[in-house]
Amino acid sequence: MLDQLLASMQAVALPLKSKFRGITVREVALFEGPAGWGEFAPFLEYDDIESSTWLLSAIDAATNPTPMAHRGFIKVNATLPAINNVKEIEELLQSFAGCDTVKVKVGENLGEDIVRVARVRALLPKAKIRLDVNGGWSVDQALINLYEIYEEVGPLEYVEQPCATLEELRLLKEKLVIEFKITGDEVIRKAKDPFAIDLQGAIDVLMLKVAPLGGITRAREIGAHHKLPMVVSSALDSAVGIGYGLQLAASLPTLDYASGLATGQLLSADIATVALENGEIAVRSVSPDADLLAKYAVPVERLIWWKERATRAFYAGAENEIKARGWKW
Repeated sequence: MLDQLLASMQAVALPLKSKFRGITVREVALFEGPAGWGEFAPFLEYDDIESSTWLLSAIDAATNPTPMAHRGFIKVNATLPAINNVKEIEELLQSFAGCDTVKVKVGENLGEDIVRVARVRALLPKAKIRLDVNGGWSVDQALINLYEIYEEVGPLEYVEQPCATLEELRLLKEKLVIEFKITGDEVIRKAKDPFAIDLQGAIDVLMLKVAPLGGITRAREIGAHHKLPMVVSSALDSAVGIGYGLQLAASLPTLDYASGLATGQLLSADIATVALENGEIAVRSVSPDADLLAKYAVPVERLIWWKERATRAFYAGAENEIKARGWKW
């Protein structure tokens, strides 16, 4: 299997409209299998073991049929990076036309966070607002910051990963005197075994991201295991990865929250079109455009780097999982 995926692997560098997660270009590797295209794109700082689930997801996409869909369109949220320029915020939110939910990145500077969230509220007074902290606050910081933001903008739909650990999240929920729904992301996808952790009393909503959780098959299993309300989001994927996230969202029996699958709007170029209309995206598998693959292709030495990284990730964990599940190329 490894030989086949390496033989068809291509890699692209896609520019972003604004800095996001500290980067201005998103690199992704892609390969084609018997069931379609897979996307392998762990962030550059991730080690081989963490990257192995991302490779497992790509292999799942390329080798297995998609599950039955319960819906043909997925409602999505807008995503606002940690920017405070008024014009940038306005232009970016306009690109998410029709979305009635906005996820705002916060956590580095409370004063700037409040200004950013307040601008979203002023521009979209009826929108639901959710915050994404990426585990950056201590319990005491979370208590102070959430109350401050609440005083400025009112109720929030939920707060994603305000603190890093399950123990901190439980303590935060015990100390809150105003109800804030807590969503878990990193605490699940970075767990050594996401099936073994106890999420009760720590989070209210389970975030499923296809790539870091090892693919649509495994993400569905994790969601069913924990029996919590779920929200589906992306990991700054290209259009190919977004297509897989849409298929996961479509396959869930219930979907109570807008999905974070419109992050293609953060890119200034992509390898295929995923149309956002009236705050929704149609569910379909996505294949990259050959001309766009060529246009945004990384240099040869960079493609070699991605192939070497995929090889290490394969032997770091993906191979054993593939054998256990009996997946075939």
